[in-house]
Amino acid sequence: MAIKIGISPIAWQNDDLPDLTADYTMEQCLREARKIGYTGVERGRRMPQDTEGLRSYLAANALDLCGGWCSGSLMVSDVATEKDAVREQVEQFVALNAPCIVYAECSNTVQGDINTPVNNRPKVDRDGIRSYAGRLTELAKWMADQGMTLAYHHHMGSMIESEEDINHLMDFSGPEVTLLFDTGHLDFGGGDVLRVLDRWGDRIRHVHYKDIRPGVVRDVRENNRSFLDAVIAGAFTVPGDPDGSIDFAAVTDLLKAMDYSGWIVVEAEQDPAKAAPYEYSKIGYDHIRALCDRAGLTVDTREPNHA
Repeated sequence: MAIKIGISPIAWQNDDLPDLTADYTMEQCLREARKIGYTGVERGRRMPQDTEGLRSYLAANALDLCGGWCSGSLMVSDVATEKDAVREQVEQFVALNAPCIVYAECSNTVQGDINTPVNNRPKVDRDGIRSYAGRLTELAKWMADQGMTLAYHHHMGSMIESEEDINHLMDFSGPEVTLLFDTGHLDFGGGDVLRVLDRWGDRIRHVHYKDIRPGVVRDVRENNRSFLDAVIAGAFTVPGDPDGSIDFAAVTDLLKAMDYSGWIVVEAEQDPAKAAPYEYSKIGYDHIRALCDRAGLTVDTREPNHA
């Protein structure tokens, strides 16, 4: 059993708010991430889109592809249409030995609209989630047949945000639908981080370590601000930041107890003018390494083989 530690490029290259990170390049992100000690990165929009180009791009910095976002549309598309929409990404991720595709329903989300309060997210009742979960299971089974895991990302501003939403989705979907467990989104969404991890540990195939600043989150909720407003204001931060509030030691201990092996990914979008990407990403990496050592989790630090 071993853990690999990866990072999302979002601190250097924010896809939702590109102006926020205009002074940083993706090349800088990869170079600095590897220098810190990360062995993988999730795919960003400003990476090469072709498979061999992306392979070479990652290999130049001795980094694996440790997942990547996929904007789903199953609420408005049938399964066959959705397969066609994601087929190219599935094939690429299989070819590059990525652990999963990070899938989230985006046909009705408000996460990218700076003018819509995150409190006004779409809400789907139990029966609606049951119907959606059936289609999602079909898609996940198809991905599994291609050799790829679908890891569902519960996300602020989306229809699967709260602990109850997650429970319904997991209850009504098949085991092929796995869960991306994101500490920051879960806490921001009002869920109990440890309870969800304990309940759905056997379905968790990918983990994001992200902390929140409670005062900022409270302000966003109370004053009807958007998800992007929350990012700009600093709602999120890395594990190990004293401004954060999540007990990552307890999370790591529980991952050890459930024999989790796979990626722990730092994903904490912030304004780099307030939180320098290299400095904060190093805080996150060092904290995770210390917690894994304390919990008895082996960290695999070997360079990937891109041959």
